[in-house]
Amino acid sequence: MFLSNSDVEQLTGYQKPTAQARWLEQVGLPYLKGGDGKLKVLRLAVEQRLGAPRQQSGREPRLRLPSNRTVK
Repeated sequence: MFLSNSDVEQLTGYQKPTAQARWLEQVGLPYLKGGDGKLKVLRLAVEQRLGAPRQQSGREPRLRLPSNRTVK
């Protein structure tokens, strides 16, 4: 789901979260700053930015509700 801290360092070329955030903003990749001060970057966002095709799921989930009809 998220890149590891090591992956974020490798992607950005920086170790400090402030420098990583600056780089991510420059290239337009979204991120969140965690309570620990480290950046959270979605792996899917990076993969899509680098040209990976979007994965299509076979079917959308569907909610099945019971019928409200009463039988007399």
